[in-house]
Amino acid sequence: MGDDNETFAGGAAVPRVVIVDDHRLFRSGVRGELGDAVEVVGEAGDVDSAVRVIAEHGPDLVLLDVHLPGGGGVEVLRRVLARQPEVRFLALSVSDAAEDVIGVVRGGARGYVTKTISGRELADAIVRVADGDAVFSPRLAGFVLDAFAATDAPPMDPELDRLTQREREVLRLIARGYAYKEVAKELFISVKTVETHVSSVLRKLQLSNRHELSRWATARKLV
Repeated sequence: MGDDNETFAGGAAVPRVVIVDDHRLFRSGVRGELGDAVEVVGEAGDVDSAVRVIAEHGPDLVLLDVHLPGGGGVEVLRRVLARQPEVRFLALSVSDAAEDVIGVVRGGARGYVTKTISGRELADAIVRVADGDAVFSPRLAGFVLDAFAATDAPPMDPELDRLTQREREVLRLIARGYAYKEVAKELFISVKTVETHVSSVLRKLQLSNRHELSRWATARKLV
């Protein structure tokens, strides 16, 4: 955990959190358990509303259930991180199945805890993940280590590794058909900066145009 003087997005003294779970009563219980340890800025009960609420409030962290109407937690991760890559996710689920844990971690979650966790432990996990740490219930951490040590784990991609994080963000949006102006709006940068990033990506990947770039990204399942 960071030091006592640490602040989060917008200068908040505690993490700003959105709770995503399809049971209203459970969301209310989590709010009560967390108390003043976090600032709950929004709630959602399905994928579409989760994406909308997260876009509206820009939280530091999303407390995410794995099984949700509309495509599940993995779909929330896919849609949000494409547009708001700075948002961190902590999965909170009744499920301790290896496939659920691995699925959301590969989707971009920074941690996974089960609903047997105490309120105090959950508050600590939220602060740690919002601060950049990865947090897992002890048994679940083994699933993650095993998955990424497995022979079928995704291979390293030296071409992709040449790109900076911002270049990857621009690449994904361009490959999805976004215009430069739309990319600039999504990433809060200028159109000129978008053009600079695209030129850099094309040069590093030795591609000639947006069409080739889109095919390259699609082949690597980045879109």
